[in-house]
Amino acid sequence: MELYDVVIIGAGPAGMTAGIYAQRAGLKAVILEGHFPGGKLANTAEVGNWPGIPEIGGAELATKMYEHCSALEIELKFDAATGLEDHGNYKTVHTNSGEINTKTVIIASGTRERKLNIPGEDTYASRGISYCAVCDGALFRGEKTIVIGGGNSAYEEADYMTRFASDVTLVLRRDVPRADQINVDAVARNPKVNVVYNYTPTAFLGNDDHLTGVEFAHSKTGEKRIIEGRVVFPMVGLLANTDFVGELPILNDEKFIITGTDMSTSIPGIYAAGDVRDTVLRQIVTAASDGSIAAQSIVKYLQTLES
Repeated sequence: MELYDVVIIGAGPAGMTAGIYAQRAGLKAVILEGHFPGGKLANTAEVGNWPGIPEIGGAELATKMYEHCSALEIELKFDAATGLEDHGNYKTVHTNSGEINTKTVIIASGTRERKLNIPGEDTYASRGISYCAVCDGALFRGEKTIVIGGGNSAYEEADYMTRFASDVTLVLRRDVPRADQINVDAVARNPKVNVVYNYTPTAFLGNDDHLTGVEFAHSKTGEKRIIEGRVVFPMVGLLANTDFVGELPILNDEKFIITGTDMSTSIPGIYAAGDVRDTVLRQIVTAASDGSIAAQSIVKYLQTLES
């Protein structure tokens, strides 16, 4: 039975950093990625908080990370994890193309955007509803744009879309933002962004062919309001990509992975890193830090198996 030292699930900043540290430690490692290297980083317009680089495009930084992995000849398989089994001293990762057996696993599968689950969401998905301004923003040049949410992602999307949109309406469900002050200030300085507080989306509207607007209700009075727009970016939270974990007892109630400070879970040999963790901060730099810690922890764990 071919046995890897570590299988890393996900090729975002956490997974690629883990791969670099695992390779440098001499471990037999493979990174599994179901989409493309970089994860959400590849869809980020600009990164301004990566130490040593005042500003860099997200796709460019993701490419540099991938090139670093390639230079070290780290094995990367473009295959998605579909299941995970614990057999004590080895684990089995099920993928779309088969099974991989390994002594340890680092889950670095990241997150996906939370849906609003309101009328019209399925009807106008990809017909005016988007979750990535970098991906789709240029398709709506000169159009009215709506962004929903009060966190960093919403503020960043609103600011970015002013490059293309005729105007942007940023709608918060509460009366105060959750975004960092630097993002709040950037939006406040941008004359093309109108910020609306205390409105909750209740339905996506359209003409059966394309989105035409969003219906909102005032969070306190219930007053209905329709805001017109040809594209809307709902940025209202994240869901952990942990469906493949199944019934393994390593998740919290929201399906994020519970770890210790060494990135270990309650199951020996299974670790997690990056946004998929139950953590207080989800940033590129923290994901990379998690990946390095997880890989180094695995080096120590494997030593205990050999002793």
